[in-house]
Amino acid sequence: MSYASSLYLTGAEVGLSLLGLVLLLVSAWSGPKSARLLTVITGAALLAAAVFSVHLFDRASGGDAVGRAFGDLYRADAFGSFAKVLIYLATAAVLVVTPRFFAQVGGYRGEYPVLMLFNAVGMGMMVSASDLMTLYIGLEMSSLSSYILASFLRQDDRSAEAGLKYFVLGALASGIILYGVSLVYGFTGTTNYEGIRAAFDTNFSTGALFGVVFVLAGLAFKVSAVPFHMWTPDVYEGAPTPVTAFFASAPKVAAMGMLLRMAMDPFAGEVDSWRQIVIFAALASIVVGALGAIGQQNLKRLLAYSSINNVGFILIGLAAATPAGVAGALTYLTIYVAMVVGSFTALLMLRDPTGNNLETFADISGLSTKRPALAWSLLAVMFSLAGIPPLFGFWGKFVVFQAAVQADLVALAAIGIAASVIGAFYYLKFIKVMFFDEPVREVEASSPMGHWAVLAICVAIISPLGYLLTIPLGEWTAQAAASFVAAM
Repeated sequence: MSYASSLYLTGAEVGLSLLGLVLLLVSAWSGPKSARLLTVITGAALLAAAVFSVHLFDRASGGDAVGRAFGDLYRADAFGSFAKVLIYLATAAVLVVTPRFFAQVGGYRGEYPVLMLFNAVGMGMMVSASDLMTLYIGLEMSSLSSYILASFLRQDDRSAEAGLKYFVLGALASGIILYGVSLVYGFTGTTNYEGIRAAFDTNFSTGALFGVVFVLAGLAFKVSAVPFHMWTPDVYEGAPTPVTAFFASAPKVAAMGMLLRMAMDPFAGEVDSWRQIVIFAALASIVVGALGAIGQQNLKRLLAYSSINNVGFILIGLAAATPAGVAGALTYLTIYVAMVVGSFTALLMLRDPTGNNLETFADISGLSTKRPALAWSLLAVMFSLAGIPPLFGFWGKFVVFQAAVQADLVALAAIGIAASVIGAFYYLKFIKVMFFDEPVREVEASSPMGHWAVLAICVAIISPLGYLLTIPLGEWTAQAAASFVAAM
């Protein structure tokens, strides 16, 4: 394939990278005063990249199933395009609600949107990689940006601690992945996904198995799956709330997309070797996430455990190891992005009259009497996360359980359904606190229109109106799953 075609297929990443370099220079010369303008430009660029990814998705769905770029180091298929649409939209949504947070605490600089931009580029490379080296470059590009974002509030001890913990544990996970990659390369002689699968079909040795295990373990850290979840509560609590909203949405999509492609493309011939690991991680994540959230008083820590819990349900789709399972996982991811962006946007709207953010259950006591619209929106988001019908979050759980049953994993589906009941408990706590407790703190009477717009879109998606999307969303996720499953 010509370089012109390769540049076209990687247009989103190339364009965002060049823009990021320009904005970085502007930020360095102009200082903090340019931060809001750079945020607007970055958000517009991400929306343009999402539109371009939709175009590539339509092209792939129309018959050009696999667009290979740069010697099959990069694959522009429907799966990667679908994941990138979610990544870019989630990142843009977080940027909309970011500036006001930093207006109160200070420290907002032009480097922030630039870091978000480079992070999005790395995530785009992760989900479209068809070579272990491309995957690792994208992973590190995303991770390095994330470490800085977590500690962006340098004057805040919690933020600095979160950044340090994330860096140390993230570096450990990257080392584990790199060691696994070296083992896979050593026993197959290639880092290309197709070459790895062909080599595994011929000879799958014990050494190669260790390589697969190390790679999947490192990726499990990135998605916050048990037992590699230990960083999540501390980082979610300590990082600035907009950064936490970002970590819980776009990087989650990228890491899970990367995990789905790795498991179902180069490692697809050895499903029996890794399925038990995934089943354990899924069930452990569901149980640990649910039980860990019960005793939490900080809302960000609670949402961290909720994230761990929801990762478990997504992994059930992967455990099915079928196109339906991958499609179910993508459906769950799509709904999850709307739920988590909505929940953190609601948290950013919870402020006292002096502008300080409210982060505990005590802070939101009696919220329904002060901000009824915000209380009901937050309630809808939480019930959707719990998977309570008729909210759209129920559909996400339904499709992954259905895929598990179709793959003869009935016991896994049954245990997952039973464990999901535990998770409903801490979500019900929001009802009690917001609607039945007496107010303890004063709450800011209004919020910016941008915050309301993002929250309204998220609530509309997760409401019963979201079921209007079931047919098109099912078609899109099926096409995305089939694109790389067919390429195996």
